[in-house]
Amino acid sequence: MNNKTIYKRALKLAVPMMIQNGITNMVSLIDNVMVGSLGTEAMTAVSIVGQLIFVFNLAIFGGLSGPGIYGAQFYGQNNIEGVRNTFRIKQWICGFCLLIGLSVFIFKGEALIGLYLHGESDIVDPVMTMKYAKQYLTIMLGGLLPFAVTQIYASSLRETGDSIKPMVAGVLSVVIDIVFNYMLIYGHFGMPKLGVQGAALATVLARVVEMCIVVIWSFARRKKHKFLQGIYRTFLVPKELTVKIIKKGLPIFFNEFLWAGGLAALTQCYSTRGLEIISGLNISNAICNLLNVVFVALGSAVGILSGQTLGAGKFEKAKENAFHLMWFTCFVCVGLTVILIAFSGIFPKVYDTTEQVRGYGQKFIVITALFFPIQGLLNSLYFTLRSGGKTVITFLFDSVFSWVVTVPVAAVLCLTTPLSVFVIYAIVQSLDLIKVAIGYGLIRKGIWISTIVD
Repeated sequence: MNNKTIYKRALKLAVPMMIQNGITNMVSLIDNVMVGSLGTEAMTAVSIVGQLIFVFNLAIFGGLSGPGIYGAQFYGQNNIEGVRNTFRIKQWICGFCLLIGLSVFIFKGEALIGLYLHGESDIVDPVMTMKYAKQYLTIMLGGLLPFAVTQIYASSLRETGDSIKPMVAGVLSVVIDIVFNYMLIYGHFGMPKLGVQGAALATVLARVVEMCIVVIWSFARRKKHKFLQGIYRTFLVPKELTVKIIKKGLPIFFNEFLWAGGLAALTQCYSTRGLEIISGLNISNAICNLLNVVFVALGSAVGILSGQTLGAGKFEKAKENAFHLMWFTCFVCVGLTVILIAFSGIFPKVYDTTEQVRGYGQKFIVITALFFPIQGLLNSLYFTLRSGGKTVITFLFDSVFSWVVTVPVAAVLCLTTPLSVFVIYAIVQSLDLIKVAIGYGLIRKGIWISTIVD
């Protein structure tokens, strides 16, 4: 298999994922821009709640990743019953995450929001921000279940080589979100003018539509997706397989959860320099998250292809492909850097906020863009290590590093130094160079190469 072939296979998997994840982030971007027209408080409130829900979303992704490693390798062996069992385990995991997530948001949501409102600001009212954030969060809770169900089906379809259905469902959901955002935020076409509550309602409706399309379409084609045949005859899973998946999957779950929590902690550190910093970060994250789906999707494709190749016992080919795809991802991210910097001065202007906040947003966009190639490398390294079942290593490599190095450095710099928040942000981003060096060394040694299914 030549290099062009593996690139084509990666893009065949990654492009639909890019489109679907891009559409998912587009939903957030649309909410962001439309709510941004309501004022800085509304924009900041949605940003804070979005950061908290992001932790839940990453917990779902992390919970599904453990079974996903097995699902990809089972599919590489043409073991349909194995794929079916990993699907059932995903249902149990998502049910648990949903129960915990709802409990935390219902009983501790206000306290979590309050962590971001301690910074001083002359242009953002913390009381009004809290009011908007509580309104937004209450309605957004209705979207957690459909999001989880969609991810169960979409992840299993991707592991079996089909990422088109989730992409189409995502396209339709973003159309729903755009239309109802316009009607419910501003009160057009006879609808009530609900502001941030309207944005939340539109997002929940989009999530429900996406779920329905993925589930119904998947079952309509269950002759092709054989693992769905008889999938609900039982919820029981072989004990031995469950124990194996839990042992491999728990480090990934905690990694994703703690990594997302680390990002939330970093944002809280930056918020001590002023609430307008949160508003500036919100503008930057809205556009950067729209483009980082490229390297995230390529990383996922690397993991799936590596898992399938390892499952087929082609170890040398897996190692060779991993290096090709890693540098390919880095090259693509250089292009993303150029695009982001080019639009850094244009995008903030769509927000109805102060020039100061727009300026903050532009500076954060430029700094984030400069580190995109590093993030691309990191994603490829992470998913390659994970494809061979080295989940403890990825746990140490990713989230432990964040909480032991990244978050403490940010906290010390924000709380004890007079450095500009932009200098601090750049320093924190540059810490990922340490992870790249460690991860590259691990990949070269080949310690990730193994088959974890019988």
